Amino acid sequence: MKNLKITITAVMALFLFQSCSEDKMDEINKNINNPTEVAARFIITDVMVNSAFAVTGSDASFYGGIYSELNAGSHGQMYEAQIRRNDPQLASTYNNNWNNSYEQLRALKVIVEKCTTGNEKDNYQTLGVAQILLAYNLAVLTDLFGDIPYTEALKPGVIFQPKVDKQEAIYSEVFKNLKEGIANLNKTSAYASLGSQDVIYGGVSSKWIKAANGLMARYTMRLSLRKADYQGVIDYVNASFADADNEFKVTNSSVPNPYARFNTDRAAISVAKSFYDTMLANGPADARTAASFTRISGAVKPFNNSIIDKDGQRLYSISAFINERNPIYLLSYHELLFLKAEAQARLGLPEAQATMNDAITAAYTKKQVVTFTAGQANTYIASIGVLTGDALLKKIMVEKHISFYENEGIESYNDIRRLQAMGNGSFIPMVNPKPELFPQRFAYGQSDVVSNSNVKELYGDGTYVYKEKVWWAGGTR
Repeated sequence: MKNLKITITAVMALFLFQSCSEDKMDEINKNINNPTEVAARFIITDVMVNSAFAVTGSDASFYGGIYSELNAGSHGQMYEAQIRRNDPQLASTYNNNWNNSYEQLRALKVIVEKCTTGNEKDNYQTLGVAQILLAYNLAVLTDLFGDIPYTEALKPGVIFQPKVDKQEAIYSEVFKNLKEGIANLNKTSAYASLGSQDVIYGGVSSKWIKAANGLMARYTMRLSLRKADYQGVIDYVNASFADADNEFKVTNSSVPNPYARFNTDRAAISVAKSFYDTMLANGPADARTAASFTRISGAVKPFNNSIIDKDGQRLYSISAFINERNPIYLLSYHELLFLKAEAQARLGLPEAQATMNDAITAAYTKKQVVTFTAGQANTYIASIGVLTGDALLKKIMVEKHISFYENEGIESYNDIRRLQAMGNGSFIPMVNPKPELFPQRFAYGQSDVVSNSNVKELYGDGTYVYKEKVWWAGGTR
């Protein structure tokens, strides 16, 4: 019996020793530099930066600016898009933007889950900010691609072939997240403010609420063909930020402006002749025409996008504003004022031109390295004269188009398609010699075309991008 007790004790000791050894080995094998749990406040900083640099400011803006003739593609892949040589319909063309958008949406979903039912439940500020960023990234994605995987997407290892959701349903999600984001930001949270982890507003909830209202104005106007609510646009603008100091943007010395970086790396975007002609039509009172473009041999040399021009690096004038320290706009103050001016003009309100004048001043004086003065804006505004009806509406849209040069190509592209759908396509005429190949949307990203049969079926051979408008522009998907 005594020997049996000794044996049992020895076995238990051996078991405990092995157990402790395995626990220690498991601990040793952990990579402390690759944690499996990260606080939401750290995740959201990356999302803010990537939403601006990789989603808003990069490929999508470059291509959008070319299709809306805000710029011209004069070299490489941008030239291929300019002359419509297959690139607009290829799944590979927009794959980076497609993947970047879904990466941000996945990260934001993780944050929302952590702050609602997870280990940071009731972290209201981070939750509200995440919902606003989720709405923003979701809107960018559906505006460019139309119907997209969403409700079954963002579940790696669970659903491998997510269904494609209709754009109308996606827009319901956009508005839902914005409203819930505002509601959560109005709550008192036991968690600390985002503070410096918030590279946009420094953890000030009231500024995020104003940004969300501005986005509500933008997306309400976007749906004008489907359901016009111009008074709603005005109300949302009035509830948003009231100056350029608080606009929705990323300005950080560690985050270079993508347009400037792309010019340094590729030199693929130049001045579009159609845009330059639009500027010239404003007359000599508009100081921007003489100062907005670089000069080659003493003159502005634009890329003639009304014909098939030659492919050449650094042969054409470029923007004179290019600087890596320029802000990356998610929603600018000048856009906000132009939205209000358009809504007032469509309602026939007498204050529409005064609002347009404020918008022009905001565009002149926007916060970039090279800028103009309010005095120069006033000189130009005085030359416009009194406008009414369609003449005023057209002027508002032309000035808004000009204000988007150079960095706001996505919104320029969205406006062009919206105006065409509403019968106002002549306001900003397109001169590309292949109007039948104007891209009505971006082609789905290659990563899903080859892996998701639901997306592959919709993609087909890619030519749908020239034929099928997105839902808010009168299409079915």
